[in-house]
Amino acid sequence: MKPEPSEKHYPVLITGRELLELQRFTWSMVEAFDLDRRIKHYKGTRPLRLYRWDLDCLEDVTAMAIEDKTAYPGKSGEGYQAMRNLHERIKSVRMQAYAEFGKE
Repeated sequence: MKPEPSEKHYPVLITGRELLELQRFTWSMVEAFDLDRRIKHYKGTRPLRLYRWDLDCLEDVTAMAIEDKTAYPGKSGEGYQAMRNLHERIKSVRMQAYAEFGKE
């Protein structure tokens, strides 16, 4: 799927523990038009350019991850907190993206 020239992208910088935790879940992004490969190879040096549909996928993946009792059994570790913070940031950017899309 190729975005239209008018389609806006949203820069999101993911670094450190958030990036490590997200990369653990790239397997669940396989139907996301190459997003899994982009995340897997992402180094966190520049912001990712994400479209609305990428944000949809990342919100779903991070929500699934923080509910995964095998990945985060105690829901209190550093990895869980990083994934939870990332989920909230992605959710916020996604809400902004859809608010702007509704104004067009």
